[in-house]
Amino acid sequence: MPSTKQIKKGTLLQEVGQCPQVAYVVHSGLLRSFFVDERGKEHTFMFAPEGWIIADLEASGFGNATRLAIEALEDSEVELQPMLDRVLQAQDVQSQFKLMHRRAGALQRRVLMMMSTSALERYEFFLETYPQLSGRISQKLIASYLGITPQALSKLRAERVGK
Repeated sequence: MPSTKQIKKGTLLQEVGQCPQVAYVVHSGLLRSFFVDERGKEHTFMFAPEGWIIADLEASGFGNATRLAIEALEDSEVELQPMLDRVLQAQDVQSQFKLMHRRAGALQRRVLMMMSTSALERYEFFLETYPQLSGRISQKLIASYLGITPQALSKLRAERVGK
């Protein structure tokens, strides 16, 4: 049965190494998933504003320990939804399948984008995917999502304004 929780900014909802069983449905606020590489550098995997769902699909789907942490970037209200329940108890299983299919497609686009596009194209993708977030997220976190430094992001923003 889903439950709703109030989460304070900075709270880790999921830590690396856990075996997650829930997805987080964001009713208000903002979450992100990220990992830290062997050099200690953070890499933001995705953001989840209001209306989005965030989870480690690989870990929960295969019963593995997660490599992703999930953090509240703002005070948030989230619904904890057991992963399997979300699909099996849905009144419209087809719509749940379509939602999961869209999410898998978005993740595939993100991987391909990271492998084959310029930093400017990745920034444009970020702005299209998260149009309401550029003023809510630090430049450091946006740069971490794009795979560039905050200084490189600053230059990209200046180039866009100059066009």
